[in-house]
Amino acid sequence: MLLEGRVAVVTGGGRGIGRAIAELFYREGARVAVASRNTKNLQAFAMELNEGDHRIVPFRCDVTDKDEVEVMIGNVVEVWDRVDILINNAGASGMTPIEAGDEPGLDEKVDAKWQEIMATNLTGLYYCTREAVRHIPSGGTGRILNLSSVLGKFGVPGYAAYCASKHGVVGFTKALALELAPRKITVNALCPGWVETEMARTGIEEGARRERMSPEDFRRRAEERVPIGRFIAPQEVARLALFLASDQGSGITGQSINLDGGAAMW
Repeated sequence: MLLEGRVAVVTGGGRGIGRAIAELFYREGARVAVASRNTKNLQAFAMELNEGDHRIVPFRCDVTDKDEVEVMIGNVVEVWDRVDILINNAGASGMTPIEAGDEPGLDEKVDAKWQEIMATNLTGLYYCTREAVRHIPSGGTGRILNLSSVLGKFGVPGYAAYCASKHGVVGFTKALALELAPRKITVNALCPGWVETEMARTGIEEGARRERMSPEDFRRRAEERVPIGRFIAPQEVARLALFLASDQGSGITGQSINLDGGAAMW
């Protein structure tokens, strides 16, 4: 098993990509702390997966609250003494058009969405990283993986906050990789394209409304723009995360790796 005995923290681990990563890491021998705001999803997931060895433990945590992050990481360390791997997966999305229109209260709605996305995708990632790094041993097994997006490489109209936050994750990853290199802790970003998740389904519905087409037609067009002609499965993202988190990925740091079926080749 590739992660035997390692301690991994996965934020946003109750569904989608985070759940797939947590499950695969558990299968590969890791002790996994799964963090999310939705404790109902977490409890059900942990009970479903746990094989009686108590290697997967749910923790409620809102990553935008630095006090909750401190408590969550502290509890993980209390249970397992350290953190080896941090997966910064918690995320928020939604439209934040700069030209939102003249509808009363619309600017305030966009402002609130902007703050939510930035607080979750960038500031929350910073809080989790800062706290976890204090407990990651130096010497070569420490790993930090940040979930960015191909929208951390290019822009999409109407998604300024999401694109800005994911570009920020890429920059944060590069800077932190250099900062932690003397401790032999690697830091990388994963940049998925369209993935079969609830967030993607919401994005399809938003895009369909914006383009005045059916969700089915919008998805068909999105798939046509992917060279391999399909969306990515969460398990495919998890397998890349496993490689980077294991000893096999020890020579890779500071990179932002696309997993998007060829949609963005840079």
